[in-house]
Amino acid sequence: MKEVNRNALAGLLRLVLLLAILLFVPAWTLQYWQAWLCLLVFFTSVAVITAYLMQANPALLERRMKAGAQAETEKSQKVIQAIAAVVFGAIFVVPSLDHRLGWSTMSVGFELVGDAMILIGFSFVLWVFKANSFTSGIIEVATDQKVITSGPYALVRHPMYLGSLVMLAGIPLSLGSWWGLILIGLMTGAIVWRLLEEEKFLTRNLRGYEEYLGRVRYRLAPLVW
Repeated sequence: MKEVNRNALAGLLRLVLLLAILLFVPAWTLQYWQAWLCLLVFFTSVAVITAYLMQANPALLERRMKAGAQAETEKSQKVIQAIAAVVFGAIFVVPSLDHRLGWSTMSVGFELVGDAMILIGFSFVLWVFKANSFTSGIIEVATDQKVITSGPYALVRHPMYLGSLVMLAGIPLSLGSWWGLILIGLMTGAIVWRLLEEEKFLTRNLRGYEEYLGRVRYRLAPLVW
C-alpha cells in the first residue's frame, strides 16, 4: 500500500499544479486573492480526504485512483468522463478570464459563501466514503460488493454526485465569477447522464440494487429529483 500512498500524493500534487496553471495563467496575474483562497480550500479538503483514506481505507483509495475516461469500460462513460474533464477545467479557466477582463462584479460575501460550499461539498463526499467502501472512480461492481442503504444513501441514490455538485458550484463563486456558474449547468447535465447510465449498469449487475431504487425515490436532490 506504500506505493498506492505515493501515487496518491503524486496525483494530489499534480492536481494542485494543474489547478494553479488553470487559475493564474488565464488571469495573467498572481494578485488574485480569491484564486489563492480557493486553491487553499480545495487542496486542504482533498488532502484531508486523501489522508483519511490512507489510514482508514487504503483499498478505497486505490479504487478511487482508477478514474477518468481511459479507465472506464463502458463506451458511454468514456464519453461522459471526457466531457466532464473539459468542463471541470473550464470551471477554473472561465472565472480566471472573468477576473482578468472584469466581466463580473461580486461581493466578498458571495465569494466566501463559495469557499464554504467547497468545504461543505467535500465534507459530504467524505461522509459518502465513510459509508460506502465500494465508491470506485469508475462504474464497476466488485466481487464482494453489496448495496449500501445507510447514511447519505438513505437520502439520495447518488450522494457523492450531490456533494460534488455543491463543491463545483462553489468554485465560480469563490473566484468571483457569475459567468462561471453557467458551466455548472453543463456539469450537471454530464452528471445526470452518468448516473442514469450507472443505474442501468448497477440494476443489471448488482444484486439488490433494483429493490434499493424502489426504496429511495430521489436520485440527486432530496424532494426534487
